[in-house]
Amino acid sequence: MYFTVRKKRLFENMSRFKQLQEFQKEFSKLVRKYPSLPEDLKKLERLITLHPVGFGTNFATMHQTPEVKIIKARLACKSLRNRSVRVIYAYHEETITFVHIEIYFKGNKENEDRGRVERYLEGLE
Repeated sequence: MYFTVRKKRLFENMSRFKQLQEFQKEFSKLVRKYPSLPEDLKKLERLITLHPVGFGTNFATMHQTPEVKIIKARLACKSLRNRSVRVIYAYHEETITFVHIEIYFKGNKENEDRGRVERYLEGLE
């Protein structure tokens, strides 16, 4: 028991979460409508700290290279009665860094902004 708890704490300290400026703007707009969103996002962050690319049908890999993986995740929002908000994030395996790229409510926007994901990947090169 001690070993697993200690290992989890070390991993949590190494992981970092960042947000693109566009994500921050979208997030602040959505928080006004859906007040539980910050708490819901923290739950997602705890989950992806343990399982960086997620698992099950709520996670889909959009792009994958040895350096970075772009993941689209469904986030159950309490304010929406557990209807889904989509979160697009990048996972940098070497640095164990997560970058939130986009967040949107599926009822307002049909698909993610592929152009933003492409610009993010171009900025890495």
